[in-house]
Amino acid sequence: MRLPPIAILICFACALAAVRGGAAPAAPKNVATVQGAGSKPAPQPPLVIPPATPPATTPPAPGPGETDETTTLPTPSTAAQQLYSAARSDLLQIRMLLKNGRSQSTVGSGFLVGTSNLVLTNYHVVSQMALDPDVFSGEYVDTDGKTGPVELLAVDVLHDLAVVRVNRAGTGFFQVPDHPVRLTQGQSLYSLGNPLDLGFAISEGAYNGVVMRSFYDQLIFTGPINSGMSGGPSVTASGTVAGVNVSKRLDGESVSFLVPVRYAQELLRKVAAQPHPPKNFNPLIAQQLLAHQRDMIDRLLADPLTIKTMGPYHVPVRESQQLRCWGRSNFRLEAEYTGDSVSCAMEVAVYVSDTQQTGHVSMSHLYLRSAAMHPLQFALLASGRFSVDRAGASRDVRLTRPSCTEQFVHTATLPLRAVTCVRAYRKFAGLYNFTLLTASTDDGRASLQSRLDLAGVSFENGLRTTRAFLSALGRSRPQAVRR
Repeated sequence: MRLPPIAILICFACALAAVRGGAAPAAPKNVATVQGAGSKPAPQPPLVIPPATPPATTPPAPGPGETDETTTLPTPSTAAQQLYSAARSDLLQIRMLLKNGRSQSTVGSGFLVGTSNLVLTNYHVVSQMALDPDVFSGEYVDTDGKTGPVELLAVDVLHDLAVVRVNRAGTGFFQVPDHPVRLTQGQSLYSLGNPLDLGFAISEGAYNGVVMRSFYDQLIFTGPINSGMSGGPSVTASGTVAGVNVSKRLDGESVSFLVPVRYAQELLRKVAAQPHPPKNFNPLIAQQLLAHQRDMIDRLLADPLTIKTMGPYHVPVRESQQLRCWGRSNFRLEAEYTGDSVSCAMEVAVYVSDTQQTGHVSMSHLYLRSAAMHPLQFALLASGRFSVDRAGASRDVRLTRPSCTEQFVHTATLPLRAVTCVRAYRKFAGLYNFTLLTASTDDGRASLQSRLDLAGVSFENGLRTTRAFLSALGRSRPQAVRR
């Protein structure tokens, strides 16, 4: 059965009403159909929402501060020793404490800015206090073992930065200049922090450019940064702050990453301008995540999706600085069927908490076919690979229960079974996860199965992206046989 586009949108809107907890929204007035001269209006694809966590086709983004705990820091040079001696008074360890019992939950690093009582660190170091202030509090420990409370003033979730206030002032060693810091390839940098909660340390390395495949700029630091050093400073030989330690790759040797200092400069200016810190950081975090998804979807759809061919089918993909695509096939295996797959995913996501990352896009296509299997056997195989039951089925208290619709639809050239699932974020109003699953229904011995996952998007951008993805699915028309 081929449903008209408006029926598809209304069905989806009705299902989403359960997610929003209200009546079904009216069909958008500004949705236009693409129509060529003398052609019928192209059908509008249905919408879909992804599971609470990125699907199996989406590789997890590296967690902030990830480290191989077997890595040890080399013995520092004389220059590093002198720099550490001058800087140690302004280095801090930042701890998150469970208020009930005052037990330590997470640890990271931070540093005092100039002669002020402001401390720069990573958002992920203080995320527990930002998200659940009734459950977690923070404290600092300096290099002499003295402790004190920390007050959260500002967060920048997108660049993984935070500013806290403490009850002591800095000596002025760590200067965050107002002007841009210019670095040259191979320039020596020194990273400081408290690795693995073992004690304060300094790590020598070099600046090696900007990460190419990242939504936001990060600096490549060729030197070891271990867990617990997150939030610490990386400085030049003269002590100028060049960046803030944030993470490292587990699959590389001394490949670490820094948040450029210009983002810290911007956050400090916001702190200076605000009359008082927010009482509740969740709405602020939601605003930042909504800004991210607008930019993410605008970049994704700035140009039409690239169309690739899989057998007779046409599938949309996107290869860019943010998304990478990979292909696989089982053609060398002695199987009764052949399966080729293409998966595209963003290599990074926005860290919200230890159990939640968002601001992510992935898409995948699987082309199954068999000349040896009976059509009923092949139908059973294809049905088993469709995985509808796993679309948003995970129990996640941070998200509402999935609301799903299933329809048989028809693009310009391809009949499809389409399932869309949507889940709303409980703490961040206006954010949703979309998952769209489709399976072709035109051939008893072949099946194209596609999936789109959008994590942390607005409802409007979820509709916009699923429509573009679904409309791009198609099949080549068989050539007429000449007589």
